[in-house]
Amino acid sequence: MGVRVWAPREGRNEVSEDAVLQADSLQGGALWETLETEALACRGCSLHTRRQQVVFGVGSPASDWLIVGEAPGAEEDRRGEPFVGRAGQLLDAMLLAIGLDREQVYIANVLKCRPPGNRDPQPEEVATCSGYLDRQIDLIQPRMILAVGRFAAQHLLGSERSIGALRGQVWAYPRTGTALVVTYHPSYLLRKPVDKAKAWRDLCLARDAYQERVAGANVAS
Repeated sequence: MGVRVWAPREGRNEVSEDAVLQADSLQGGALWETLETEALACRGCSLHTRRQQVVFGVGSPASDWLIVGEAPGAEEDRRGEPFVGRAGQLLDAMLLAIGLDREQVYIANVLKCRPPGNRDPQPEEVATCSGYLDRQIDLIQPRMILAVGRFAAQHLLGSERSIGALRGQVWAYPRTGTALVVTYHPSYLLRKPVDKAKAWRDLCLARDAYQERVAGANVAS
């Protein structure tokens, strides 16, 4: 934008905008590491007694895209990474279909520890754990959030509506106003592949909305 930041140092020496951005990046990296360390040591709810690993997330914290699911499953708990196994392979294929790969996005869950038997998260578990996701969103500052599955969609939007009612439009994530699109969880699509066509429409909606926002930001700058 041509804005310059000045600081005194034996007179007035110019500090470049790139230097300011680099300092911000370093600070953001330190905050991210602090958050991850805190999450990995969390004992805030009873889920820590059964977990093998905390599943903090995977991908690029500098990404414009954030993919949010519900909670780790058994394989995720074992490997410490969200969306692995058959569901993870399908998610990877879904992302590739719109020109993204796993390393270009950031993938996280509402809960960082696996609920026993893959049951739905309990309200007290969500209350304890969701602050980590909130802070991940604040640090990533994504331009598009893809809510994968009913639970993630209802949690992020503060809604009790069905996933069918939440699909098909671009929402604004209430905390930040970030564009948010809802789609089916890959595990559901493995059980009901007939709905893959609907998921494809969701992905196209998210891709197009993202591209419109990028284009609008470029015009504004």
